[in-house]
Amino acid sequence: MNPAQSKDEPLRPSVPRDTARPSDVRHQDVRFPDARLVAAYLHRLGLEPPLPPPPTAGVLRDLHLRHLRSVPFENLSVHRGEGIVLEERRLVEKVVEARRGGFCYELNGAFGALLTALGFEVTLLAARVYGEEGRLGIPYDHLALLVRTVDGGQWLADVGFGAHSHHPLRWGQDDEQTDPGGTFRIVGAGPDPAGAQAAAGGTVQARDMDVVRDGARVYRLEVRPRVLGDFAAGAWWHSTSPESHFTRSLICSRLTEDGGRITLSGRRFKTTSADGTIGEHELEADDEVLEVYRERFGIELERVPAVRAHG
Repeated sequence: MNPAQSKDEPLRPSVPRDTARPSDVRHQDVRFPDARLVAAYLHRLGLEPPLPPPPTAGVLRDLHLRHLRSVPFENLSVHRGEGIVLEERRLVEKVVEARRGGFCYELNGAFGALLTALGFEVTLLAARVYGEEGRLGIPYDHLALLVRTVDGGQWLADVGFGAHSHHPLRWGQDDEQTDPGGTFRIVGAGPDPAGAQAAAGGTVQARDMDVVRDGARVYRLEVRPRVLGDFAAGAWWHSTSPESHFTRSLICSRLTEDGGRITLSGRRFKTTSADGTIGEHELEADDEVLEVYRERFGIELERVPAVRAHG
């Protein structure tokens, strides 16, 4: 998953609402624009009136970084019996009113809705994440955003991939892009495991693309417009399958003001500074765990979440 910057201080939490059973992944085609929610979303990111800002590359860069610092990447809904509803208003309400985060479909779905409401041209893209030995994940494994700004640029925005680029990546060029999160390239994809080459010889706009970080391929983008409902099967699999890493463990993570990262995995709290220095320790008492969720991630919980059996 950075020009004006908000202070890295605890968010004021509110209690998240339980919704449906964990397997209840739904899509409802209801559009988001709502002036109150837009203002509240921007407030969550540390922005105050006059609003909204112009949809320029500079504003996109600022919003992207603020989102990574303010809204955590987390999978608590998978283990708390909460439904994943792929509908723009519900996703935005989860971020704004419940003061929660989410995984890729939720975070990029909500961020894309905000950007659209602010006048950006946003296209949802499906991606498959590279795993061990270069194997690609399931279809609709990941959701990312292609964003066009009024000053003529196209950018790959992704606030839902955990440790990733801090800033949007420029689209349409395959040279290296230096970012606090690493050195990135967006390059034409090679053949898939079955030997098929998507849009061979096509333009950068037509063929599938690989996002590369520090020389390693991270995920493959299908450069075709999608809608939120297309991702329902992927979200269902990731929130119910015993083979999904999201069902096997708890994760809550966000970028910090100094360019580092804080992560709570179950009861293990890890801090990573911008220079790579790592500190971690186990939180023994429930009160300690709840305090970290509250003070470091802005998430108010009634009890410590536990891994929920799936399958």
